[in-house]
Amino acid sequence: MTAKWLLGLLAICAATGMAHADQAVAADPRVEIVKHFPGARIEDLRASPISGVYEYSHGTEIAYASADGKYAIVGDLYDLKTNDNLSETRRRGVRAKAIANFPEDQMLVFGPREAKYTVTVFTDVDCAFCRKLHSQIAEYNRLGVRVRYLLYPRTGPNTESWTKAEQVWCSTDRNDALTRAKLGQPLKTKACPNNPVARSYALGKDFALQGTPSIVLADGEMLDGYLPPDVLAQRLKDDTQHH
Repeated sequence: MTAKWLLGLLAICAATGMAHADQAVAADPRVEIVKHFPGARIEDLRASPISGVYEYSHGTEIAYASADGKYAIVGDLYDLKTNDNLSETRRRGVRAKAIANFPEDQMLVFGPREAKYTVTVFTDVDCAFCRKLHSQIAEYNRLGVRVRYLLYPRTGPNTESWTKAEQVWCSTDRNDALTRAKLGQPLKTKACPNNPVARSYALGKDFALQGTPSIVLADGEMLDGYLPPDVLAQRLKDDTQHH
């Protein structure tokens, strides 16, 4: 076996391997589908329970596309046998993972760590129902609900609510500052660098928040709007029993 022959064989094998790789890529429908979703990656697509249909997800935004890349469906997918909303199940998984990856030390936490339940709430300092929820924070805690706040100034960057959110975070006693801000008391604290307001705001955008407060449960389910302490505690209790 000469070195020249061996090199020739290796070249043939490499060419064959590349051809097979090209065929594999061409055989993957996602290569064609992804072209129709600006900014999408192949990893954003996965086979759905329906043969010939792929699921596209970007954050909690979900759509479906045919394997030939010709058709797209925007809407929730249901399993008619179980009546389960498969799209919402997917969203809950995305939310739960994202919340788990958000450091708790970048949240404002009210309630003991050993509480029965923990919820994560997107809150705005100036939102009326956010203020109502916070005015009852002691009752939520008494009923076993630990509340972790993510600052979400609805008006966006460079607004008064955004500045207030940064002032809350940059205060020496953040929990007390949040309480005072929600009572309408002005804060004298200056905004500090490296605060998490932009990050929590971006997460809320990824979740396509419809407003505040938005309450995210441990399994990723999101409840839009205010719930009284007893109603939320009962909801969490029922969910625990059903699971």
